[in-house]
Parts: sequence; C-alpha cells; structure tokens
Amino acid sequence: MTPEGEVKAAVKKALAKLGCWWYMPVPGGYGEASLDFLCAIDGRMFGIETKAPGKKLTPRQRATIRKMEKHNIKCIMWDSTDTIELQAWILQISE
Repeated sequence: MTPEGEVKAAVKKALAKLGCWWYMPVPGGYGEASLDFLCAIDGRMFGIETKAPGKKLTPRQRATIRKMEKHNIKCIMWDSTDTIELQAWILQISE
C-alpha cells in the first residue's frame, strides 16, 4: 500500500468509528474537482483531502477547498495515520 493509501485507510476507519457518511469520488477528468472524501455527520458536510506524510496541497486542491468553504463546507487536509486529532475535528463539526 502507498503511504497515501495508508492514510486513506486510517481515515476510513476513523469515519466508520464516528458513524459518518462518506463518499470517495472517482476522478475522471470531467466536471468539477473534488476532494478525496466528501463526508457528513449529523447533517453537517465536510471534506477531507488525504496526502502522504509531508506532502502539500496542489493549487487545484487549494482552489477546491476555497470553493467548498465558500459554501460553508468545512475542509481539512490530512497526512497521518494517527487520526485522534482528525476525529476531534470531526466531532467539533457535529456540535
């Protein structure tokens, strides 16, 4: 598994543990760009872009996050298999 694949697997486990709905769009080069995970908890939507540890967002990913946040969709970039802080961030969204 790639380093980013390991991060994605950890995020999936964290989302399942919290009972989140989530969807991973399949990139096809058509339509609007998206993040790796589109998620919801308690009626609140959020997005997660996963990266291999130490990697940075691309300009296109930063633009996608800005567009989503303009519509009050919280977004985060995650690059770790340790998801304790990610879970805390998600729970804060659900409050």
